[in-house]
Amino acid sequence: MANSRWRRVTASAIVAAGALTLTGCLQNPDQSGGAGGFGADTEPAEGDGVVTVLGAFGGQEMEAFEASLTAWEEESGIDVQYVSDQDFTTTILLRVNSGDAPDVGLFPQPGGVLQMAAQGQIVPIDQFLDYESLDSTLVNGFLDSARYQGRVYAAPMRMAVKSVVWYPKAAYEEGGWSTEPASLAELDEITEQIAADTGATPWCIGWESAQATGWVGTDWIEEYMLRLHGPDVYDDWIYHRIPFNDERVVQAFEAYAELATDDNVLGGSTGILNTPFAEAMTPAFQDDPDCYLMRQGNFATGFFPAEVQENLDEEVGIFVFPPAEDGYDGQPILGGGDLAAAFRYDTDTVEFMKFLTSDQFGAEWAQAGGWLSPHSTFDESNYPDDIHRQMAQMAIEADVFRYDGSDVMPKEVGSDSFWRAMVDFQNGADAQAVTDAIEAGWPDEGDAAAETGSGR
Repeated sequence: MANSRWRRVTASAIVAAGALTLTGCLQNPDQSGGAGGFGADTEPAEGDGVVTVLGAFGGQEMEAFEASLTAWEEESGIDVQYVSDQDFTTTILLRVNSGDAPDVGLFPQPGGVLQMAAQGQIVPIDQFLDYESLDSTLVNGFLDSARYQGRVYAAPMRMAVKSVVWYPKAAYEEGGWSTEPASLAELDEITEQIAADTGATPWCIGWESAQATGWVGTDWIEEYMLRLHGPDVYDDWIYHRIPFNDERVVQAFEAYAELATDDNVLGGSTGILNTPFAEAMTPAFQDDPDCYLMRQGNFATGFFPAEVQENLDEEVGIFVFPPAEDGYDGQPILGGGDLAAAFRYDTDTVEFMKFLTSDQFGAEWAQAGGWLSPHSTFDESNYPDDIHRQMAQMAIEADVFRYDGSDVMPKEVGSDSFWRAMVDFQNGADAQAVTDAIEAGWPDEGDAAAETGSGR
């Protein structure tokens, strides 16, 4: 789930996603292939001094984004004109289909990129970026999310890290519990120790999000799918190359249920569903915490009490949600981000894309907080505190990065039946029953695309 819950493209995006060819490592593509007719000898048109950009973020994020461009605009002489649209996924489709595409789109989910690539609307990044150099500095696996028929059509300009476990630093360290669990089994031991030592419920979990209640639960299932079964099975699942009710998916549901028991979570099942996700950890910051652990993305810092936000390094600690001891042999990271894609192939757009997708972009945004670079070579001194540096390092050190799966699935699943199934499951429904229901409602168009595009 993207951190602002931007919604998805229509199910037709899965036609593109189904044709996606996922590989274990990124290779320099055949520039004669792919959609759009862009060959190695195609030269960019002359720019007009202006680059138009459409994205989903506004407010303070837009201000930080624009601040990160000021020096580059002055040096390059190119004027970047950014427009924010919270209904980005709908607006970009309308504008592209009407011949009014921006020069660059900042996609909060990869599905839209793949759909546009299938239509030949996006310039492949190998046309104007040093492909291998870019891949060498990015978090492992990031570029795979925008791969269509062997070519990559977008590159990240922002990263979200979701596999973060938060705790109230002073109280947790006073308890003496491990801050570096090496496996899910060790995390279970910590859970038991907290309960035994304090009498409190160890976990702070809240899902309530109005009509979107349930999205937090989808993140939990995705975390367990990655850890129990690894990135290849995860990819097969989100692109529907295996059915949603596959036994391995059921196992992920059941693994979450073993952690999120009434004894382990503040308020039990009722509390999970009725506690706003933004308030889940608030009870952990009391002098005598009612709960201690929360798994949530890096954007959680924006929901902490003001006094906590003012001094994150002293108030909170974090560790990565650990791997399964008998599952995937490595540390996966679940996350997201904004993918920059070029609709126009001119000299100004090329120069802007080179900067936007480089490790030189984002210093001012990082300093403002709430933004992470997808580059391992980004100057981490730009981050405002150690917490942000640690979260970036989690992704850099991970063995594989994977996008939030519900943001890739067709809308009918990812932001509808999957959400509703999580609420039903939290209310006591059987894992097999809820996964059967999702599978039964998977749109036919997605099924057909997955079957024809599996290609492996």
